[in-house]
Amino acid sequence: MQIDGAVALVTGANRGLGRHFASQLLERGATVYAAARRPELVDIPGARVLRLDITDPASVSAAADAAPDVTLLVNNAGIDTVTNLVTGDLAAIRRDMDTNFWGTLNMIRAFAPRLGGGAILNVLSAMSWFNYEGRTAYGAAKAAAWNLTNGVRLELAAQKTLVTALHVGAADTDMSRDYHGPKVDPATVVRAALDGLERDLVEVVADDWSATVKASLADDPRAFYADVA
Repeated sequence: MQIDGAVALVTGANRGLGRHFASQLLERGATVYAAARRPELVDIPGARVLRLDITDPASVSAAADAAPDVTLLVNNAGIDTVTNLVTGDLAAIRRDMDTNFWGTLNMIRAFAPRLGGGAILNVLSAMSWFNYEGRTAYGAAKAAAWNLTNGVRLELAAQKTLVTALHVGAADTDMSRDYHGPKVDPATVVRAALDGLERDLVEVVADDWSATVKASLADDPRAFYADVA
């Protein structure tokens, strides 16, 4: 994937990792569509701003029509309703899945036909590989999005579309403002992701915590969860 000269669309570009993606892509020579549910909040000089709600098929279709030249799709938009699966509000659980799984799939289905030779980057999480009391709905949705990414990679291999998963723990963004543990610099995460795309990596593990979680998967999960507790 050559970013210089690419045409990228970034979802959730009004803040957090999405804003960093749009800015760094522009710095690397890409044309950028910066998409958000509230486009008036996007303030990125040089970006082409789009209104987009990834959970709304009509909105996704309109974005695909407005950006027919996209060669790199960055599925960054996400939500964490901080909800548990057993006792939590079902509507909130569905919002987690509607955005993190179905919304990502909506975007891929709309843009995949034009991405032959291009790339898709799905912003996932260390929580694709473990779960945490208090936000188990988010963990389930990100786990689903991880295997969605693996499946889409297989399906799009014939058209030579690179499909890359980005895993990160807590980045220092609005989404993690209530988390008081260690946080990674979002600019560093985005730089690692874009470097990974240019190296044709199918997985980018952006921080030490994500690497630790991934390494634990071969062991007895009880030991890992005992450490987390």
